[in-house]
Amino acid sequence: MRLKLVPQNTSFDFFSRWKVWLGISGLMMVIAFTSFMLQGLNFGIDFRGGTTIRTQSAVEIDVGVYRDAISPLELGDVTITEIFDPTFGEDENVAMIRIQAQEDAEAVEAATITAVETALQQVVPDIQFVSVESVGPKVSGELIQTAIIAVALAIGAVLVYIWLRFEWQFALGAVAALVHDVILTIGIFSELQIRFDLAIIAALLTIVGYSLNDTVVVFDRVRENLRKYKKKDLKEVLNISINETLSRTVMTSVTTLLALISLYVLGGDVIRGFVFAMIWGVIVGTYSSVFVASTILLWLGVKRDWSKPSKTAGNQFANIDA
Repeated sequence: MRLKLVPQNTSFDFFSRWKVWLGISGLMMVIAFTSFMLQGLNFGIDFRGGTTIRTQSAVEIDVGVYRDAISPLELGDVTITEIFDPTFGEDENVAMIRIQAQEDAEAVEAATITAVETALQQVVPDIQFVSVESVGPKVSGELIQTAIIAVALAIGAVLVYIWLRFEWQFALGAVAALVHDVILTIGIFSELQIRFDLAIIAALLTIVGYSLNDTVVVFDRVRENLRKYKKKDLKEVLNISINETLSRTVMTSVTTLLALISLYVLGGDVIRGFVFAMIWGVIVGTYSSVFVASTILLWLGVKRDWSKPSKTAGNQFANIDA
């Protein structure tokens, strides 16, 4: 017996309240942007600059004891967090100590790191220093610029590809969906103040690819049905197309989420931020493919007779399989 998350033949009307969907998306983007402007992002060591020391010991971690040991060193803003993970054994007590880069130095000096390690060894004799990572403020600033350029170029490449593959209305719909996904992902990280580092940039680029894949599947069916149902209005064609691809869309998203949730629970704290971004991205990417990209296409309108190429449309490669 085959598993079906969605009935084989559905006839949902996705555009009866298309203004509501656009309004919800617009409101969520405004909230995300406002949160970003007011709170900013909780940049990790990659973007802020400084040093991260990861410790491990058999003794149960007391953040207050760690802080009292480090305070006499007068290092400024020091963050100490205990890492909880179901995969850790009873004798694996892991802490993450983040020391921001000092104003008069490119990175935390080796002598300072040694002083921190010595201070902690005095209160926790069996403590082990698993890893030490340092990033200078200058490098971190360059990383922020490079990350912004990478995301912008990815979205720009999508705009060109969809324009050539379909028409400009499809391209704008796809890019609107991608911008929607990126803004909401950045917004959730700002609102929850989850650490934002290079791994999250990788997640953003992955989300762009995933959301685009969903959108192209829907748009391909729309193009086929525009040829097939030439007398039906665009709204009806879009509804038919989304219903025909709905089973595939839901099944792909659910199976992807199952894998991601497993990674989030069992994968450890190192990749947890990346996996959270991916989970959120899959959810909003699936939503945007149906309710944002297609709604923008309905709003802009599209050429109905695909048998006659338009000189001004970017569909010269429409018959080439990607």
